[in-house]
Amino acid sequence: MPRTPKDYTSTEGKPNWCPGCGDFGIEAAMKQAMAQLDLDPDKVMLITGIGCGANMPSWFSTYGLITLHGRAVAVATGAHLANHELSTFVEGGDGDGYGIGMGHFIHAMRRNPNLTYIVGNNTVYGLTKGQVSPTSAKGCAGPSTPFGNPDPPVNPIALALANHCSFVARGYAGNLPHLVNLIKEAHNHKGFSFIDVLQPCVTYDKVHGYKYYQDLTYDLQQSNHDTTNQEAAFKKAFEPPEKYPIGIFYKEERPIYVEELPQFKKGPLTRHDISKIDVKPLFEEYSF
Repeated sequence: MPRTPKDYTSTEGKPNWCPGCGDFGIEAAMKQAMAQLDLDPDKVMLITGIGCGANMPSWFSTYGLITLHGRAVAVATGAHLANHELSTFVEGGDGDGYGIGMGHFIHAMRRNPNLTYIVGNNTVYGLTKGQVSPTSAKGCAGPSTPFGNPDPPVNPIALALANHCSFVARGYAGNLPHLVNLIKEAHNHKGFSFIDVLQPCVTYDKVHGYKYYQDLTYDLQQSNHDTTNQEAAFKKAFEPPEKYPIGIFYKEERPIYVEELPQFKKGPLTRHDISKIDVKPLFEEYSF
């Protein structure tokens, strides 16, 4: 029988997000994509950081781990290196990934592990009552910036392109069919696949709502965009703020991380025979 989103849904409870939260769209799109890809839930790993969307593994029936703030990509890279036979998804928010996790994000793109990284970009720290995040507009007022945000926003698409990310895309949590297809494309890409998802925060961001994005988003793949042209992708990344292209900005084929390291030639580390390895000398050498 064909798999359905229910095959990836935990029976332990339901999401506790605010009604109308964009995380519902991301969760639904991920489960639909997994079903359409016919992924075995026992062969899927979902790793998150801290934030509203970081509770996602609680409502999936796959392997899952909620890590520390900003550390999801780093932990996922380690888990993936241990067993790269699993389909590995990483999910988090803009504060988690573009703030405290920025360093891990940049270096993961350089290394090109075979991960799918989905970032819910709602322009605020929703979990901690709506403070400005790395993607908040300059001048935006909030609990932490009552006189206006003094910093310009991070451009995650341009950042990814500048760091040679091998798959760069943007989705929208209110356009489920498009986001489902985008996640499928990202999973099937061999390498680090990054999707920045425009995600309304209906509680703390009263500007970037569903109508706002529905009126201003357009599909890159319907505008003859060349996904192999990095320069063209940069131009799209810097389009005026009143335009939000969604779809695949850029993709390229290059070796993934496990192909660059000799210790993986025998397969995933979880399949290596360590029964004859004696670690006692190491403990003795480094013990005090």
